[in-house]
This record gives sequence, C-alpha cells and structure tokens, in this order.
Amino acid sequence: MDFSSFLTSLGTSFVIFLVLVLLFSWLSRKPGNAVVYYPNRILRGLDPNENGSGSRGLFGWIGEALSSTEEDVISSSGVDTAVYFVFLSTVLGILIISGLVLLPALLPVAVTDDRLHHLPTKIAQTKNYTVLDKLSMANVDDKSPRLWAFLLAVFVVSFVSYYLLWKAYNHVSALRANALLSPEVKPEQYAIIVRDIPPVPEGQTRKEQVDTYFKTIYPDTFYRSMVVTDNKEVDKLWQELEGDKKKLARAEAIYAESKRTGKPEGTRPTHKTGFLGLLGKKVDSIEFYSEKISELVPKLEAEQKSTLREKQLAAAVVFFTSRVAAASAAQSLHAQTVDKWTVIDAPEPCQLLWTNLKIKFFERQLRQYVVYVIVALTIFFYMIPIGLISAFTTLKNLKKLLPFLKSILDEDAVRTVLEAYLPQIALIVFLALLPKLLLFLSKTEGIPSQSHAVRAASGKYFYFSVLNVFIGVTIAGTLFSTFKELQKNPNSIISLLAGSIPENAPFFLTFVALKFFVGYGLELSRIVPLIIFHIKRKYLCKTEAEIKEAWLPGDLGYGTRVPGDLLVITIVLCYSVIAPLIIVFGVAYLGLGWLILRNQALKVYVPSYESYGRMWPHIFARILASLILYQLTMLGYIGGKKFYFAPFLIVLPILSLIFGFVSHKKFYRSFHDTALEVVAHESKEIPNLEQVFRSFIPPSLNSEKIDDDQFEDALSQVSRTGSFV
Repeated sequence: MDFSSFLTSLGTSFVIFLVLVLLFSWLSRKPGNAVVYYPNRILRGLDPNENGSGSRGLFGWIGEALSSTEEDVISSSGVDTAVYFVFLSTVLGILIISGLVLLPALLPVAVTDDRLHHLPTKIAQTKNYTVLDKLSMANVDDKSPRLWAFLLAVFVVSFVSYYLLWKAYNHVSALRANALLSPEVKPEQYAIIVRDIPPVPEGQTRKEQVDTYFKTIYPDTFYRSMVVTDNKEVDKLWQELEGDKKKLARAEAIYAESKRTGKPEGTRPTHKTGFLGLLGKKVDSIEFYSEKISELVPKLEAEQKSTLREKQLAAAVVFFTSRVAAASAAQSLHAQTVDKWTVIDAPEPCQLLWTNLKIKFFERQLRQYVVYVIVALTIFFYMIPIGLISAFTTLKNLKKLLPFLKSILDEDAVRTVLEAYLPQIALIVFLALLPKLLLFLSKTEGIPSQSHAVRAASGKYFYFSVLNVFIGVTIAGTLFSTFKELQKNPNSIISLLAGSIPENAPFFLTFVALKFFVGYGLELSRIVPLIIFHIKRKYLCKTEAEIKEAWLPGDLGYGTRVPGDLLVITIVLCYSVIAPLIIVFGVAYLGLGWLILRNQALKVYVPSYESYGRMWPHIFARILASLILYQLTMLGYIGGKKFYFAPFLIVLPILSLIFGFVSHKKFYRSFHDTALEVVAHESKEIPNLEQVFRSFIPPSLNSEKIDDDQFEDALSQVSRTGSFV
C-alpha cells in the first residue's frame, strides 16, 4: 500500500465517522427513536433525557460519558461491564505511557537513518517503500548501534504492562468482592449445582438419595433440592404454547385495529394452516389459536407431571439456608473419586444450560479434547482462506491473477480505493462468520452456564484471530510475494519473514483505523438497529410485546467484543517498537472505544447475565499471551537485524510467565470460588428461601396450577419448615 492510499483510507474513514456522529446527534433527539438510543434507561424506568443527554448540544453525550463513575456503570449495566472498562482503561494506559516514551525516542532514531535510501534501486522499487517505512525499524541498518534504542523500548513496554496489569487485577478483585458481599439477596448465592450423581440405590428415589446425602453432610444448613429432569418434550410443548399465545395476541391486535380504522364490526384476521401460511385450509386466526391453546394447556400440564416423576437425571440443584454454607459446599470435595458427586457453585438461574448438567465427568473431558481438536482444525483450515485473502487482495497480486482487469486497476481512483479498503473489509467480513460456531462448540463441551460458555468461546476466538489474522496475514502475505525468491534460496525464509514485518504495518494501521472510525461510528449511530426497528414497527409489529422485542438491544457481546479488542491490542503491541506510529492508532481505538461504549453501557445495552467479573482472569491471560507474542516477535525481528545483543530479550518471555504464574496464584482462586469472608456478611433482609428455590424452576415447568405435591419426585420436601417467609 502506498502512502496516498493509506491517507485516502484514513481520511475517508474519518469523514464517515464524523457523518455517523452527526447522524447520532440528530437522530437520538427524536422522540420516536428513544427506544433505540436509550433502551437501558427506559427499562430502568428513567427518563431518556435525564441529565440533559438529549438537549446539551451535539456532543453532550461526551461530557456525560466522561463524568460517569464506575458506580454509574455498575448500576446501569452490572459488574461485568465495569470490569470490561477496567480492561479498556488498563490497556489504554499501557499504550499511552509507552507512547510517551517510544514516540519521541524511536521516531527520530528511525527517520535519521538511511537504510532504505541505500537499498539497490530494483529492491526499493519492488518493495515500494513509503514515508511510513522511513518512520519504522525498516529504515535502520542491520547491526546498527541504533538498535539499542529499540531493544530497550521492548523492556519499557513490558514493565509498564506488568505494573498496570497487577494494579488492574487488584482492582477487579476488589470490585468482585464488593459485589458479592452486597446485602441484597441473590438466589445463586444460596445454591450449588451437583453433577455426576451415582445410580440410585435400591429402595430409594432420586430425590431421597440427594436429600439423604446432603442432609448427612450439612444437617443444619441443608434446605431442599431440585433434581434436574429431561425437559426436551416439555420445552417443546411450552415453546409451542408461548408461540400460539403470541400469535393469538397478534390476531386480536389486528382485529382491534380493523375496528378503529374500518367498519365498526371490524374484519376478523384469517390465515392458511399449511406451509408458511401459504397453503392449506383458510381459518379464523383468533378461533384457531384459541382452540390450539385450549388443547395444548392440558397436554403441557400432563407432560410437566410426567417429566417431574419419570425423567429425572443424575444432576440436581441443592439449596442451603445461608450463603456461607452454599459457598463452602461449592468448593469442597464431596466424594473420594472425581467422577461422583461433582459440585460447583450455581450461576444465575437464567444462565443455566440445563441440557449440559446430565453429561458425565469423563464424557465432559472427552468432549473438551474433541472440541479442542475441532477448533485447531478450524484455525488451520480458516488460515488457508484468510491467507489467500491477504495474498490475493493486494493490487499487485490481483493484476497477476486477473490480468484482464489490469486497465481498470491502473486507474488512480480505483487503485487508491481498492488498496485502501479491499483487504481489510474482506478480512472483517470473513471473521464475522465465526463466533456462533465457536459458541456452539463451547456449549458442546458440557459447560453448565451461559457466561462460562461465552468465556470459553471468547478464548477460542482470540487465539483464532491472532493465529489467523496477525500471524496468518503476515506469513501468508510474505510467502506469496516472495515465493520465487524462496525457491532459489529456501534458507532465507527467516530473514524474509523478519524483513516483511514492517512492510505489513500499513495494512494493520488501516485495519485498526477502519475498526475504530467506521466500527465505532456505526456503534454510536446505531443506524442498522434503527432501520431494522422502524421497518419492523411499521410492517411487522402489531402488539406492544412485538414492538418491545424489536427494540431490545441485548448486551455488549463480550464473546466477540473482547477478542476483537485483544486482536487490536496484539497488533499494536507487536508493532509498537517496529513501527511506533501504530501506538497513536491504538490509543485512538481504545480511547474512542472507551468513550462510545461508556455511552452505550449507560444508555443502550442491557446485560443478559452477571458473572461478577469472572471474565477478567481470562482477559488477563490473553493480554499476557499478547505480550509474550510481542516479546518473541521482537526477539526474532531484532535477531533478524543481526544485532548481537538481541538475546538479552530472552529474559522477557520468562519474566512474563513468572508474572502470570504469581498473579494466578495470588488472585485466581477468588474468581473461581467465592471467598467465605465475602459472603459471611449478613443479608439486608431475611431471604425468602422458597422464592430462591422457585427462581430455579425452568419456565417450562413453572406453572401456577402445579403445586409442591406434584413436584414430590423431583423437588425435595426436606427441611420445608426451615423456610424464612
């Protein structure tokens, strides 16, 4: 990419961002758009224009985001969101402090050398070096004493990272503890999940087996238990019933609307009962769905009773009368072998993946290894198309592959636009296809909760992104462009790879710029959700429930957002010394992200779950992985420059591993388990344990017509008198 293409990409991205920001400032003021731009506040019963956010000028939202506190974020979007902002603040701090040292120190050292000027004309023309290359290590001679500055800079970035990451771990640990010691009653703090229950002894039922086991171990604090059941059939009936209720409400709304807009008696809605409502008998919709509901209700009730009595599985949710007892039980070894009576702390009721609780211990282990193999193969086979994308979407290679387009590609305007955007857009679109597959694979492992599955998918996505995007693009692009040279001299692969790293800097600079200008511009303006909402409201939504469903925003999407941020951080770290100018782009990405997502967290997104910061150890580990990759990259690159003191850098990956080990030993246990001193504080109110218990009943089994006697086989009655009502 030449310098003009780079400037074109940067300039047009910035113009697009400004247009999107102005659109946001205009559209967010319109009352009809409030549900798109302020759903978080609306759901919390607040005025969308509270604090003057809708009336303090075009950029009033910026002041509100900057003045918001961590407590504001927690009250609006929960602890997980606050931890995400700790992550952004930490890496932003690393880049700002590093940039203050590296930019004034390294840019003059690089630009005042003249390696590129003295290269043979043929090589210089082939490589097409630009101003950006003269600001990087590519312009520094091999074996030059100037390389000392770059070597020392690697140490600076590493030690700044260690210091700020340690501070962040301390802070997040305190955030988690403060949230857990809250006196408010949280149902999950009184429950544990029990898996791998042995076969039922002769003469006992499953609930008697579970109750006897835990009553013996915890005679004073055991409350009752809920045996997990196979809900496949009852879920199917329940979903069908709920769907018919929505369709009935929609038909009634259409009928009521026809009375207001047409004849006083109105027009009763009809539909065909066949394929997609296009074929089959034509029926009155209100009568049809009313009859279906009348038929499904007794079927569902019968299936609920059958499920509770005949479809019990080897797993249970066990409840205690105190938070300390539940926390203590969750981190205790209950059986002498690991594959029996496995106990973990309970997540929020809405997070439970019920179908995974029945999976046995060794089957979970096997599934995990199989999924790892599948992910490894996915990474490898994805690397092929991503490598092809990075190789083929360069202008030079397009001319070789598609010679009939040469006349078009030689046009200045076409060439500039293609070089500026084509490779980056192709890569971003390709990566967007992956997250759902990784989340599915993570759930297949047998993970018991949604937040845990998201964390697992996030980790897979991070390693996939780094291996395919950063390493894949660098290596594939180099091998493709130097294939003939490698054929002549295969031993030159190391020097060719080392020399290619600075050449890829413009690609990654543009990639980062595209993500923060266009990506965050679209995030703030919410143009796509706004258009979808108005289309649905005008043409599809007939009831208030349907309208609400059309504007509900979901959560921040940690499973894809965090790996995306980590990819950018990895790229910026790895190029921070080689091409220091990328630090400016990294700071812009993280700073703009912090500002815009702060606004979205306060006003837009609604958390789907709360894990009290459990994602932080995973984020920390992956930042450390990025740091180690950066250190190894610099060791290889400076070594490739034939600098004799490059081996000094060997100490840094070792220090990083030691730092990670010490941090893990000091902090991780309190994220995996709940510290007893945290939950030992008295609750603000006496918990209604019956309400706690009922919050865990799956929706398909939760019926007002079913009383406790009908739950007798799956829901224990032990210690019923111990309930605090």
